[in-house]
Amino acid sequence: MPLNMVHDADGLPRIILTDPTGSSAEVLLYGGQVVSWKNERREELLFMSSKAIWKPSKAIRGGIPVCFPQFGNLGSTERHGFARNKLWSLDSDPSPLPPTNNQSSVDLILKSTEEDLKTWHRSFELRLRITLSASKLTLISRVRNTDNKPFSFTFALRNYLSVSDISEVRVEGLETLDYLDNLIHRERFTEQADAITFDGEVDRVYLSTPSKIAIIDHEKKRTFVLRKDGMPDAAMWNPWDKKAKALPDMGDEEYKSMLCVDSASIETPIVLKPFEEWKGYQELSTVSSSYCSGQLDPRKVLYGFH
Repeated sequence: MPLNMVHDADGLPRIILTDPTGSSAEVLLYGGQVVSWKNERREELLFMSSKAIWKPSKAIRGGIPVCFPQFGNLGSTERHGFARNKLWSLDSDPSPLPPTNNQSSVDLILKSTEEDLKTWHRSFELRLRITLSASKLTLISRVRNTDNKPFSFTFALRNYLSVSDISEVRVEGLETLDYLDNLIHRERFTEQADAITFDGEVDRVYLSTPSKIAIIDHEKKRTFVLRKDGMPDAAMWNPWDKKAKALPDMGDEEYKSMLCVDSASIETPIVLKPFEEWKGYQELSTVSSSYCSGQLDPRKVLYGFH
């Protein structure tokens, strides 16, 4: 399908993906970042801060930023790496991925520059395929080592999900797992709750997570399903009131309508030998939540029970 590219008011090239059902997604070449994903009813599914800074060299608060070659401050580059602050290109040779045929998709690539090599002394190619279908948004990330020596990196797709009210949200699929708490110097704990609910700031990395996580929004009667492969960890973040007020690119009350649940590889860095390639897969979809004895039944989502 021919690509629909527009230039927005800030001059940032934007690719519009559409599906016959009426769903759509918007992707910036800046950061390779998905900045909008709407369902067939034109409801926005991703959170975007009203105070987001749409100027190159600044990260855009919302959508799905790509964190590479590091997550957070776990490395020598800027926080969450530099990939989200670079202008990507259209990838004319996305092999060895199969063609997408009639699906609405775009292939992007970021290659290391002389400037990158000053801060991170490794030569790489980072590819991203973004595909939209009826109720799904799929991102396939690939990193190739084009250097003559091995390198390691951490990686995350930071999913800013739009929710009705953070205090009405629960996350299923991470119970009993270990997590690192970034609010307490990355101390390791084991999740004790049957489902994760929110009443304050959270900044965690859940370890060795399942391939499917459900984010249930009681008020909207909607469940996000996050499926992933090649990214064993799941980072979770909400700044809550004090931190939100301290962030210049976030509205004071906007923490209430967002939750980040990320596909990630953080605890154990990915190591690539020269000319080796790593692949990570993420699929976001939404389903209507069903009530069962007054409670949403997440088992249907997580395990397919009927």
